Amino acid sequence: MTITVQIPTALRRHTAGTAKITCSAANLGELFTVLDQQFPDLKPHLRDEAGQIRRFLNVYVNEEDIRFLGGSSYAFSDGDEILLVPSIAGGAC
Repeated sequence: MTITVQIPTALRRHTAGTAKITCSAANLGELFTVLDQQFPDLKPHLRDEAGQIRRFLNVYVNEEDIRFLGGSSYAFSDGDEILLVPSIAGGAC
């Protein structure tokens, strides 16, 4: 089984510019472990100190928010496309 993970521009400074990887992670926990191993600088941007997904990180599977698919218990399927999207706030009033 192979999934594709898209890494947005905002996180690529932690992946040495890598925009996409493929791996065989079966779920979100395994995916984060793969990403932690390949890109140690990315880890604090994905999980908090307790190992839980950061509140400001949105994960999409085939353009569907993973929270509506079962969250971290969702089992990836062959060919799934995963997109990591950090929430970005700011601006001026």
